[in-house]
Amino acid sequence: MNAFRDAPGAQPFFLKSGMGQRFCLFHPPAGNCRGTVLYVHPFAEELNRSRRMAALQARALATLGYGVLQIDLYGCGDSSGDFGDARWQIWKDDLDAGAAWLRQRLDGPMILWGLRLGALLALDHARSAIHRPAAMLLWQPVLNGQTYLTQFLRLRATNALLTDAVASSGTAELRAALDAGETIEIAGYDLAPELARALDGLDPLDAMTPDCPVHWFEALGSSTQSLSAGAARVSADWQARGIELQVHTLQCPPFWITAEITECTAWIEANSAAVREGIYAI
Repeated sequence: MNAFRDAPGAQPFFLKSGMGQRFCLFHPPAGNCRGTVLYVHPFAEELNRSRRMAALQARALATLGYGVLQIDLYGCGDSSGDFGDARWQIWKDDLDAGAAWLRQRLDGPMILWGLRLGALLALDHARSAIHRPAAMLLWQPVLNGQTYLTQFLRLRATNALLTDAVASSGTAELRAALDAGETIEIAGYDLAPELARALDGLDPLDAMTPDCPVHWFEALGSSTQSLSAGAARVSADWQARGIELQVHTLQCPPFWITAEITECTAWIEANSAAVREGIYAI
């Protein structure tokens, strides 16, 4: 993508945090710094599927003069810990550490950018963050943590069917195991009961009240498809409550779950335009 030709190279490093260190990629701003961006990645395998798009977007934002930090949260990617040791509060603490790292090095307002469950994490984090964001980019945000957990649990039953397993547990049985304190394996990821409880108890998206401008991006499968009923309801409710929100819909494959690594130039360009044209004055 020629638009990224002026982007400085990403700088990998490990950020010391509670319980070890976090792998980070920092994309320094090209030219004068306009602000910073902290990326909040999605859950489990969605993190790996979306790395390419996240990297492309980070590079694009760097060309616009933003310092962008991508951080692998505890138990994820190349950071310390196993996924089974991950906890929601640890992840929020990691975001505080990432925001502090950016503030120590660069001036200007910070944009909090979250994808899928990372969008819900970003919103939850922002409510009590040490450093509040000046604006937010939400990519295909998860609407409800409890529903998302149920969908994740279903992956185990689906995998059992595909591998001709003799028996598979339904989501009710899996939830019972979690309630009993068992860690269960889902699609190669150990899910701890503490993290499951946090997802179940998380406020849904419509209960969140961001106090900064928000750009919400949704991928549609075709030009005739419209925003899902749930997303339409939440966005309308936010706007009715006076939240500064713009919803953008684009025809784009769901790159966070596609079998092959997927790029969508239109998605990158639309997000870059939202920032370039003044994300702080919607």
